[in-house]
Parts: sequence; structure tokens; C-alpha cells
Amino acid sequence: MEMILDLNKQYTYADYLTWLDDVRRELIEGFIKLLPAPADIHSHLSANLTVLLALCIDSNDCGCLLRPAPYDVRFPIDGNDDSKIYTVVQPDLCVICDTSKIDKNGCIGAPDLIVEILSPSNRKRDLIVKFDIYQKHGVREYWIVSPKSKTVTVYILQEDDNYDEGTEYIHGEVIPVFIFKGYQIDTARIFKGC
Repeated sequence: MEMILDLNKQYTYADYLTWLDDVRRELIEGFIKLLPAPADIHSHLSANLTVLLALCIDSNDCGCLLRPAPYDVRFPIDGNDDSKIYTVVQPDLCVICDTSKIDKNGCIGAPDLIVEILSPSNRKRDLIVKFDIYQKHGVREYWIVSPKSKTVTVYILQEDDNYDEGTEYIHGEVIPVFIFKGYQIDTARIFKGC
């Protein structure tokens, strides 16, 4: 029997856990946003970034963990009760350094670094909606990867709990990974094969 959900109804993470199907979706302030399967270039860039960030984590020997999508990141507002969590996202990649935030269902609270890869279907959500969510909940470093322009824009959370204006790195430039002092990733390696 096919499950029918009302896209105009507000749900919680407790509801989300009852949906036993293979449909990828997020909850943004309780409202369902469906996630289409990524295009090939999206998957390619995600694979490249997974390798590069994993090498960075391994070299840093910091105990941080890398999690690729699909992986639930929950942003609680008032405690960790599933029935009070209204925002659940599946970033393309996230790095979590406080491993106490990880449980059997994913991550509860802000990862240290999140990467989103733009596609026509998610552009507005990643650039505006998720930007605001990640800033509000304290994600220290937010990368937005544009396959079309072969750029990576990096936002760093400042002491006033707002992101800076962002720095755009073009193909061939080197990106400092701010959560790991002294580590860099070459954009040419991110876009290799694209």
C-alpha cells in the first residue's frame, strides 16, 4: 500500500521515523521537501569530495567523522525529543567532530562542516533555506559547490553567530579547510573528471 503524505501539513521527526519507504525527503520546519535522485555530475563531485575530506580527516588525526548522504542531521530547538524536532536535512556531506552528537539515527545538532552540491532542483533551498538553517544552528563551515561554474563558495561562522560574506574559490584555487588549521583542498581535485 502506497503511503500518502500531505505536503501542506507540519510533521515532526517522530512522524518521519514512521515513514518506512525508500523515498528521500527532508523536513524544513516540519514541512516535507522531496529529494530527487542526484544527477551523475552531482554523484561524481560527492565521491571526489568524500575522498578528499576523508584524507584531510585522516591526516589531521582529529577523531572527526565524515558522513555522506543520505544521512539525517536533526536540528532540535527545545530538547532532543523526536516529537519536538521539526528540521531534518540530508546534506551531501558533513563532518562531525563532536561524536557525542551521533546516534543510531544520524546526527543531532550542528555538524562542524557541511557541503551541499547545487543542482537545478535544490539551488534555492541550498543557497537560502539551508544557508539560514545552518547559520541559525551553528554549523561552523558551509561549502556550496557549483558544478556549472566549477566553483566552491565557503562560508565561515563568525563570533556573532552569522556567516561571513563567503569566499568563492574557482577551479584551480586551493581552499583552506578552516575546521582543520593548515589543511587545504585543491579545487582542481574536486572537479577532476568533470
